[in-house]
Amino acid sequence: MINVEPSRTASVAETLGEMRGITEVYSVAGNFDLVAIVRVKENEALADLVTQRVRGIEGVTRTETLIAFRAYSRYDLASLFSLD
Repeated sequence: MINVEPSRTASVAETLGEMRGITEVYSVAGNFDLVAIVRVKENEALADLVTQRVRGIEGVTRTETLIAFRAYSRYDLASLFSLD
């Protein structure tokens, strides 16, 4: 979940959408401006993506990371995304 400077929401969202490991970006209402769905194999890759790349984007003011332990879906989500 990401907060950005108001004038930079669209440009940050586009930059995020081009990053390897980020599969979806949503603009949302509420306490955050954007939600980025990250799919990586290892926590180290997540740490690098969030702390180095996402927080380094001009206009990002705050991030909050939630880690999913288990997915409850009628779809085989792992087969939809290549994590190589």
